[in-house]
Amino acid sequence: MDRIPFGIRQLDTTVDGGAPPGSVVLLAGEGGAGSREFVHTSAMLNALATGDPELHDLYYGDLATGASPPDEVHYVSFTTSEAQLATEMNMTMDDEIVEAGFEEVSVHDLSEQYFHQSPIPRDWYADRTAEITELRSHQERDDILGTLGDLLTEHAPGNLVVVDSLTDLVSTAGRDQPLEWSDVAFLVKGLQKGANDWNGLILVHVNRGTVTDTEYGQLLDGVAGTLEFEWASGGSTRARTLVVKQFRGVLSQIADEDIVQFETEIGDDGFDISDVRKIR
Repeated sequence: MDRIPFGIRQLDTTVDGGAPPGSVVLLAGEGGAGSREFVHTSAMLNALATGDPELHDLYYGDLATGASPPDEVHYVSFTTSEAQLATEMNMTMDDEIVEAGFEEVSVHDLSEQYFHQSPIPRDWYADRTAEITELRSHQERDDILGTLGDLLTEHAPGNLVVVDSLTDLVSTAGRDQPLEWSDVAFLVKGLQKGANDWNGLILVHVNRGTVTDTEYGQLLDGVAGTLEFEWASGGSTRARTLVVKQFRGVLSQIADEDIVQFETEIGDDGFDISDVRKIR
């Protein structure tokens, strides 16, 4: 396997089929600029490749030579349930894509571990009908990073894993919680260390506005690639854009073609690239 597709056809075509196996890619976005739609589309289109090849061919087309979809797609969320995630995807993607693709995605909801240390009432994020014995077991649950680590060890090898979102961990670091910023930075570096052996693709989403420039630099140093999603103004209109900030083994191909930005859009088939801005 030479490449694992992102699931965004024009991006995959530009970077020789997708991301090199063993990559951790940070998706850093301004609010509403398309980063979350990117991870939704990536998960759904890669899932369709195995779950419904005909629908995948309709919305994506042929895979590049040397590119192979992952065997499995895993979606890790700290605050969103499986049902909520499906609803979010249905808001921006065609129903038939979500219906067929979602069946092939394993959703790992870590809401209970995430909210356990907060003052939020338990019945807001957990099943109200849980047995008393189950409630007691939750008091002894693993910490959230330990749970995440176990999930990745089991499911990351050879597969696509979406971590949505690092922003949730950043928001709790250092605020009377058992999680510090150094834990977040070590997590990202550890992900890339593990990914080198797992040979899959890990997409990690973060809201750019939630980290300082120094913290952002630490995140960039810890991953193989970073895609930045921004709003760009042109006259009286605003456009969503994607910039490949850094990507070992990939960025040189974009530079060779003098590409500086991808103009993007959100359509019925999810995240898409509508134009390529080149150096002229």
